[in-house]
Amino acid sequence: MDRQNLTLLTDLYELTMMQGYFKHKDRNETVIFDAFYRNNPCGGGYAIAAGLEQLIQYIKELHFAPQDIDYLASLHIFDRDFLDYLADFHFSGDIYAIPEGTVVFPREPLVKVIAPIMEAQLVETAILNIINHQSLIATKAARVCYAAKGDGIMEFGLRRAQGPDAGIYGARAAVIGGCTGTSNVLCGQLFDIPVKGTHAHSWIMSFPDEYTAFKTYADLYPSACILLVDTYDTLKSGVPNAIRVFSEMRAAGIPLTFYGIRLDSGDLAYLSKKARRMLDDAGFTDAVISASNDLDEYLIETLKAQGAAITSWGVGTNLITAKDNPAFGGVYKLAAIMNEDGDFIPKIKLSENSEKITNPGNKTVYRIYEKETGKIKADLICLVGETFNENAPLLLFDPTEPWKKTKLAPGTYTLREIMVPIFQNGTCCYDSPKVMDIRAYCQNEQNTLWDETRRFANPHKVYVDLSQKLYDIKIELLDQMSKK
Repeated sequence: MDRQNLTLLTDLYELTMMQGYFKHKDRNETVIFDAFYRNNPCGGGYAIAAGLEQLIQYIKELHFAPQDIDYLASLHIFDRDFLDYLADFHFSGDIYAIPEGTVVFPREPLVKVIAPIMEAQLVETAILNIINHQSLIATKAARVCYAAKGDGIMEFGLRRAQGPDAGIYGARAAVIGGCTGTSNVLCGQLFDIPVKGTHAHSWIMSFPDEYTAFKTYADLYPSACILLVDTYDTLKSGVPNAIRVFSEMRAAGIPLTFYGIRLDSGDLAYLSKKARRMLDDAGFTDAVISASNDLDEYLIETLKAQGAAITSWGVGTNLITAKDNPAFGGVYKLAAIMNEDGDFIPKIKLSENSEKITNPGNKTVYRIYEKETGKIKADLICLVGETFNENAPLLLFDPTEPWKKTKLAPGTYTLREIMVPIFQNGTCCYDSPKVMDIRAYCQNEQNTLWDETRRFANPHKVYVDLSQKLYDIKIELLDQMSKK
């Protein structure tokens, strides 16, 4: 898993198409592909971009090793001249992307690849695999953290993740989305992420009694003493024994810097309120009450509404698997082909389903903010090279229903281009921030969303509009296709 050569992490048809390009097209023909998604996960109002660091690593290490060539030859579908070409293969193109941790919306390019057609075709599967997975988990984590309203969320889904890679990179994405740490020690090592944990019921059961188990654990970890209190009876045994241990620690002069209890079963709202009163009555008003047990954003929101006295949450299965929305749905589509004069000729994909009709051309994305609040007003997909003046009025319109228009007055909005260069001529020109720095950036990004967009039920839609020039090109191509 560590620095594994992922060159053959691709669908077979990418390679068969490459051989077709090799034999029947100009293999150096430059094209543009866009990676984007069509619908927000979980019926939400936004998504979080993630996975770029792993995409960069994949592109840097893209090469066919001798054993890869031997394996492809054993399939008896590739000619020797094509395999010889693959032996010297490397990525030589450009890649642009929206940085990790950025709030994103449907249909805007998350990644743009400009490269010779064979190179751009090969990288499709891995790009989608990496970006789809981490963006999905980061989005789910952002939703869970929003439900917690400032309480800490710990990711601890490793044992339920779909394999080691999903556990490692899912935990990374979860922290980007807002989790304060992970139980995954390898993820912590790889990405310098805080690792956190308490103990299992087996720890309690392995001792003669609950008090002895708690006391032993407190002696070992006095500055991180969170005791699991539901092994036998939460209110009659677990919490009283925890209070006894905390009292003995205080009497012995041991600083109670980070201590409390964890609930992992039962009615979490009821038990937490009862436990809070018991802890407060004993003088432990700053004791943490944490909870786990198949939590997700909906259950946390409900528990908060019931006044649950929980301030720390451990979320596992439903987060690491994005259980209610197991796929992100990102796609990778051809947008333009360079002609002999060096100009990009826009290409469009048609469909009976209007949402599957692609946006053509060489594009970038501008984010439009309301100047007074700093909140996102809309995103604008436009052609590379288009410029806009913040001191001039800006007309926005719905590209699907263009009669729906909004005119922004001069000086009431600001613009920011959110796509940045990642590779230029095959060389990486982007330094990935540390995960905890991406997390901080992501928190700021989420604060630019309106509360109406972050709600779980019927969230307000952030419009992703097209510039007039891009819209005109799209309509022209649609008209041309209808005449064929």
